[in-house]
Amino acid sequence: MSKTALATANTESLDYSPDEMMTVAAARMLQGNPVCFVGIGLPSAAANLARLTHAPDVVLIYESGTVATKPDVLPLSIGDGMLAEKARAVVSVPEMFRYWLQGGRIDVGFLGAAQIDRYGNINTTVIGSYDHPKVRLPGGGGASEIATSSGEVYVMLRQSPRAFVKQLDFITSVGYYRGGDSRDRLHAQGKGPLAIITDLGILRPDPEDREFEIVSLHPGVTRGDAAAATGWTLRFADTVKETARPTAAELEVLRDLHARTAKAHGDDA
Repeated sequence: MSKTALATANTESLDYSPDEMMTVAAARMLQGNPVCFVGIGLPSAAANLARLTHAPDVVLIYESGTVATKPDVLPLSIGDGMLAEKARAVVSVPEMFRYWLQGGRIDVGFLGAAQIDRYGNINTTVIGSYDHPKVRLPGGGGASEIATSSGEVYVMLRQSPRAFVKQLDFITSVGYYRGGDSRDRLHAQGKGPLAIITDLGILRPDPEDREFEIVSLHPGVTRGDAAAATGWTLRFADTVKETARPTAAELEVLRDLHARTAKAHGDDA
């Protein structure tokens, strides 16, 4: 057996969870040494996995003002002191947003979401009426500015009909708004969301109407699975690829990162 065939066979025999597949696929989006504004949770895991594997020079920035931080474990929040301890610099929040973000110095914004629609608009504010919500979510924080001003945006969330909805109750962070050129008419600075990475696959926007469609399905996931997990009639690209499986090295680094985090934070992790 050739080295290539042996490596493929070894990869196919690996066990991994849907969250691990999603995190690895998202981490691969960060190539080279971009300046990346990182959200807490899944985006933080993906960005730090990229830093610890194929993109050691990526510059990670968190909303609290930490620049080029290299945390040993995943932070509990943007205010986790460990981010400051491991940062090259710490600036004020106004400087972070006015100089770095609105100044066009952020290449990539990496965001999570509670809900998303077919045009990549994000809701992290309320479910139901704003005045009388069924659920009040954590809120936008700096996500609306990140979505508007970053050079490009990647979004991570688990795919389900509750998360992928036909109509958002509230737009916290704009994607392509109503589709087509409607984002441009809002005079948003950045390009907008270029990919949505889920536990089922990867979606990218159609270049014309900006509706997100499946371009890659993770191993073992069918078109029916993805369609059933979406609250609108999901579109598929002309060519739908299979996402490359996580490698043993990627899984080892990711699991070690999570193990260190659990040890450091205990029940809070």
